Amino acid sequence: MSTATKFKIYLASDHAGFELKKALCDHLKSQSHHQVVELGCFSTQSYHYPESTIEMCRRIQSENQSLGIAICGSGIGVSMVANRFSKIRAARCVSLEDAKLSREHNNANVLCLGARVNSLEQSMQMVDLWLKTEFAGGRHSERIDLFDQAYGSDL
Repeated sequence: MSTATKFKIYLASDHAGFELKKALCDHLKSQSHHQVVELGCFSTQSYHYPESTIEMCRRIQSENQSLGIAICGSGIGVSMVANRFSKIRAARCVSLEDAKLSREHNNANVLCLGARVNSLEQSMQMVDLWLKTEFAGGRHSERIDLFDQAYGSDL
């Protein structure tokens, strides 16, 4: 595993995930080797998670070496939105093993977290492990290629 890989990381959330997004944004910025871009929402007032998730996915589609972290109350809604986009492989993770395997086997480029599911400490550990884990390639690459073949159209 390489910790030297530098990514542009987009963070998006709804109101339920706002506090977790802010904490993760600060955490990632303190590591200084990644470029961190915070997208909506920017308060705890009611906000529709598809808006910021759609913006995040469109940016990731148009850039190399960019990843996303999307947060809502459960992580389910943002993952459903994100996976509607070609070239986006969003994984809702609730454990370190989920985070590791989503990168290692599925080359996930969007990590979906539930602010009401895991603690801040657990979420930070998942983010750190997710960013450090490299895609294994090999037989997993063939499977990822099948994702794109089955794809329909973007939002």
